[in-house]
Amino acid sequence: MQVDFYHLTRQPLAHVVPRLAERVVASGQRLLIVSSDAAQRRALDQRMWDYAADSFLPHAQSGEGDDAVQPVLIAPVPEAGNGARCILIADGLWRDEALAFDRAFHLFDEASIAAARAAWKGLGAHAGVDRRYWKQGERGWEQAA
Repeated sequence: MQVDFYHLTRQPLAHVVPRLAERVVASGQRLLIVSSDAAQRRALDQRMWDYAADSFLPHAQSGEGDDAVQPVLIAPVPEAGNGARCILIADGLWRDEALAFDRAFHLFDEASIAAARAAWKGLGAHAGVDRRYWKQGERGWEQAA
């Protein structure tokens, strides 16, 4: 399983999440976006509708329709009601339940960097976990580890 750590230093979460979701869906996969913060889930839901004038990214919040048919599902807990094999952790709080997925995107900013470092270190002890660290550089995302 692959865990991609995305250190947000230049672009806000609301800009990065739709782009990652778009790439996952374009690859034929489904995505579960997890945040324990209800306001953040609502903001991401709205952002998915208006992030680009020429795009449409089908999605829903869990429990607001038929979760099973959603390519992108936004939820408070890491339970993939849409059958997703990819998970995006939007609130900066690593959850070991993400290890049950094929790929995890762990997004964090300066406020949650200590927790991200602890998660990085902890995942190093898990066999079969491939960790990657991405940072925002002047020319976009750069893999740093």
